[in-house]
Amino acid sequence: MRVPTSVLICDDSALARKQMARALPPGLDGAVTFASNGAEGLEAIRAGRGEVLFLDLNMPVMDGYEVLAAIRHEDLPTLPIVVSGDIQPEARQRVMGLGALEFIRKPVDADEIRRIAEKYGLLGGEPAASAASPAAEVTVDRFDGYREIANVAMGRAADLLARLLDAFVIMPVPNVNMIEAAELRMALAAVGDGQRVSAVCQGFIGPGVAGEVLLIFNENSFRDMADLMHHEGELDDAAEMELLMDTSSVVTSACLSGIAEQLDLPMSLGHPMVLGRHVDTGELLAGELQWKQTLAVEMSLAIENRNVSCDSLILFTEDSLPTLDERIGILLE
Repeated sequence: MRVPTSVLICDDSALARKQMARALPPGLDGAVTFASNGAEGLEAIRAGRGEVLFLDLNMPVMDGYEVLAAIRHEDLPTLPIVVSGDIQPEARQRVMGLGALEFIRKPVDADEIRRIAEKYGLLGGEPAASAASPAAEVTVDRFDGYREIANVAMGRAADLLARLLDAFVIMPVPNVNMIEAAELRMALAAVGDGQRVSAVCQGFIGPGVAGEVLLIFNENSFRDMADLMHHEGELDDAAEMELLMDTSSVVTSACLSGIAEQLDLPMSLGHPMVLGRHVDTGELLAGELQWKQTLAVEMSLAIENRNVSCDSLILFTEDSLPTLDERIGILLE
């Protein structure tokens, strides 16, 4: 195999692009191009700037699955390696079936990148001298950092939920914003989309951080959840409550532990509390909220070909921001 001369890192997250660029071994970090979505990535490959492709899966405009399908259809000259926070076994099977050489879980590990590069003979002889690391080209703002941390955490939750339900979990790109109390009510209304919901809340705390996780299930999810969990008998009130609490426990703990692990910031969860069952989203938050502004991480999960969907809102107190910003900064050092 001819040693490649160009590398393309295709990921919508600036933090992920920077982490990937820093993980490239000498000899593979010379001519590096960055793309923020699949459409940009394909343009770069067609222009000869992506003989080796490190490809994210969950991206706007054009996702990684679509990119792999286009590469196969057009027989484009690239060696695709998927780098994803979505670590479901089915995700790996699908990308390998579409022609990916390897499947790497985020956050990336430099030793694993080197192993793969050596496996496929991508390093060649002496590495070319480089004026600066390609990672230096990437600028990351704090919200992009939060979004990528959330994306990886959501992937952990999707993986556990997929294993629990023996199904494939669809996970869109998460949203991260600073919002006012009134905006949270509007966000909840948008989550419900006019349908009744059931919701569970769990508080959390860690060194310098605190907040709550809200997990909101569409009213129509319980029947399919019961089928997927092979529930026998009538789907009565007690059975729905058990499904709600079991699923909430899996998703909430996985999301929060995924964030805590990446930030090296231990967090503990409080006891779950049911905010409401079969209610309008406007009924979930009673009375005046005790805060003015919060960092809101919104993540959505849905089961493919099933009427099961849930939205998770992780709300960090405003006082948590200095600690979170410090931890994001450490990731960029």
